[in-house]
Amino acid sequence: MKFQRRAIACALFASAALSLASPQAMAQAVKVGIIGPFSGPFAHYGSLFKAAAESYVASQGGKLAGHDIELIYRDTGGPNPALTKTLVQELLVKDKVDYLGGFVFTPNAMAVAPLIQQTRTPTVIFNAATSAITEKSEYFVRTSYTLWQVTVPAAQWAAKNGMKKVVTAVTDYGPGIDAETAFKSEFAKQGGTVVESIRMPIATTDFGPFVQRIKASGAQAVYAFLPGGPPNLGFVKAYNENGLAKAGVQFLGSAETDEYDLQKFGDAALGLTTAFHYSGAHDSPENRKFVAALRKQDPNAVANYASVGAWDGMVVIHRMIEATGGKKDGPQALAAARTLKWESPRGPVSIDPKTRHITQDVYLRKVEKVGGLLVNKELQSFGPQTDFGLEK
Repeated sequence: MKFQRRAIACALFASAALSLASPQAMAQAVKVGIIGPFSGPFAHYGSLFKAAAESYVASQGGKLAGHDIELIYRDTGGPNPALTKTLVQELLVKDKVDYLGGFVFTPNAMAVAPLIQQTRTPTVIFNAATSAITEKSEYFVRTSYTLWQVTVPAAQWAAKNGMKKVVTAVTDYGPGIDAETAFKSEFAKQGGTVVESIRMPIATTDFGPFVQRIKASGAQAVYAFLPGGPPNLGFVKAYNENGLAKAGVQFLGSAETDEYDLQKFGDAALGLTTAFHYSGAHDSPENRKFVAALRKQDPNAVANYASVGAWDGMVVIHRMIEATGGKKDGPQALAAARTLKWESPRGPVSIDPKTRHITQDVYLRKVEKVGGLLVNKELQSFGPQTDFGLEK
């Protein structure tokens, strides 16, 4: 009898303990796998993804929608579709992640589309900028930008400012081809002519021959696209050393004056003009909050397009966790993502329900010196822009 009463008492105590435990206390950690280059020449992307993701979680008190968050990082080293696919398979099967984020390079993102489609795993693209990526799986959501999105306003601006002849010079892979195609098609609509289209191999380090071709073309401007990091520095250096700026050939671009490398350019960057969706100097309360949170997490972190893409990527993941109660439910998570609107450090943004790509303002920027530092000063806003590449 004593044993029976003791057993009943223990059972009642256990039941009471479970009923008193809050849902937050019982919530399981949500796992987020973040893919990027954490080594090699593009390792700064990985470090910025990490700083932004962790600073966002910290800004929310260490939990998202009441759930602990486990961030699991995997290093692709650079453009490496085969390795990326293997790493994502491990994250899905071994680590059983609920969400994926990251992806710097288009080929890497493309490689995992069948995997996320099969497992119905929501995957937020923090950077990769080729329009067609989101068409490869309904579980892709993008919080970065596309080259079509930022290039169409640039072509319109060039035409309105009297430019009739332009050369395009792009790195020869997905985003570069998008940039070239977008500029040529929009510039032609505006009455301009692209007199030469130059495609540069992704491994190129000597840009001298390419800028000589630009100089000899008789063009009034060059619209360039290069992946962030060393290629930007090399191209701008060649642009100046070969006298294009002095010859009056205007530089137009997008991310080529990235804040991560901007101070390394020195005065050679002054006057470089770009059309882009974010500047670290963007003047808004949300951006100041973002910069402060980022620096608190990592004093060496830079507020740029990679870190803001990761920050907003975590906003989307947060809202999906909230919508699903922390359970793995890809369709429900994506349904929630399609309705999102929020005030980003870059300005007002939303997720297009059809393309799952971010709609955002694009700004005309010019490199100026403020307080002894180079900044991308926003001169005007072109207003909200969609992904024109997915309208073709």
